[in-house]
Amino acid sequence: MNLNNQSSHWRATTAVYNSRNPEMLSSSRLRWLCCALLVVCQMAFAADWRTPETQLAAKIAATTGPGVIALEINNRSSISSADVEAIRRALISDLATSGIRIWDPDQAAAVVKLTLSESLQNYVWVAEIQQGTAEPSLILISAPRPGAAPNSQNTWPLTLHVTPLVPSPEPILDVAVLEGSPRRVLTLGVGGVAIYDLKDNRWVQAQELAIAHSHPFPRDLRGRIILRADHLFDAYLPGLVCHSTNAAPLAITCLPSDDPWPLQTPDFGVSAFFSPAQNFFTGALAPGIGKQKAAPQFYSAAAIPREKYALWIVAGIDRQLHLLDGINQQTLGNVNWGSDIAGVHGECRPTWQVLATSSSDEITDSVQAFEFPDRQPVAVSQKLEVNGRVTALWTTQNAQSAVAVYRDADNGNYEAVQLNLTCGQ
Repeated sequence: MNLNNQSSHWRATTAVYNSRNPEMLSSSRLRWLCCALLVVCQMAFAADWRTPETQLAAKIAATTGPGVIALEINNRSSISSADVEAIRRALISDLATSGIRIWDPDQAAAVVKLTLSESLQNYVWVAEIQQGTAEPSLILISAPRPGAAPNSQNTWPLTLHVTPLVPSPEPILDVAVLEGSPRRVLTLGVGGVAIYDLKDNRWVQAQELAIAHSHPFPRDLRGRIILRADHLFDAYLPGLVCHSTNAAPLAITCLPSDDPWPLQTPDFGVSAFFSPAQNFFTGALAPGIGKQKAAPQFYSAAAIPREKYALWIVAGIDRQLHLLDGINQQTLGNVNWGSDIAGVHGECRPTWQVLATSSSDEITDSVQAFEFPDRQPVAVSQKLEVNGRVTALWTTQNAQSAVAVYRDADNGNYEAVQLNLTCGQ
């Protein structure tokens, strides 16, 4: 039998087999149809990346020019691994048409670090381009998320949770949480530091350490309590610093002082001077943020660690956000935040977040989490509504959460709470 006869025999045999097995024929066609439909859907979905990918390639080429670059992609969004790889291949292909080749960092004239992130409505792609010793260039591309639902909490990458701590009829300036046995809470108030132990799921005051001072405090008083390694805590008040002992029974010693207050956590090594007669920081920094020794006068600050530096966000008394990276200062005048912000590092995310109060003249506040993939904030959590005005917001010692104090709009008490971020709901 020749080859042509073999082919005819195969077609004839197949026809006979299919005619005797209509169910098998129907099943085969169904599987083929499903596979074809899957391919078409994948092609349609992949096409969604074409516009932002083309825009990004064009902007990278305009920045670097032809030559050899290194490309790193960090996916912090819900984009699948397969789509990330498709984006990488398409980006490399488009860059090649502009005379750009991808190679190892040691042999590249520029390094492009692309971060894929997202907000509620948009995918946000940020490319940081490092060429030699010059300042990095930043490129930001956004694309609408398909089927984004602005009112669906399921689309938020993070969820903000609140854990009640202790209430007080008197103002609470700051709170420190000591994990251990027993679990303890220290509250800094106008008259002293109160120590609470957790007993039977209730906070019971165990001790109160009075703060003695010879000069009057400002009317809108603020303060900070910092846990220490060689003694329990330091307490900072305008023109005053108090040091605790480390052995029971606890005691404190308070002295007039213009020492700067630690910002965020002591691990960051940046402090700022607080005005003894006002309720804000003067802007003078110690030792400074990189080469920057001063910032605009501000109410609060938050730091976001980057690979080689920390980006500091300060909430200025001019009601604007100011960004400092150690060399450059930038003002964000279009961000409608309140005066209280705090940097936190949620355990389920590699990046840091900034918790910010709302800017409102209403009798109640809200708190929301943001990330900075570039130099603009992107909301990453729902708004947590607070039944009153937030009077204090500080990062906790381990930076994994924050403590907030608000004055309850119903009963006038000050409520201290702990704020935590989790992935999903």
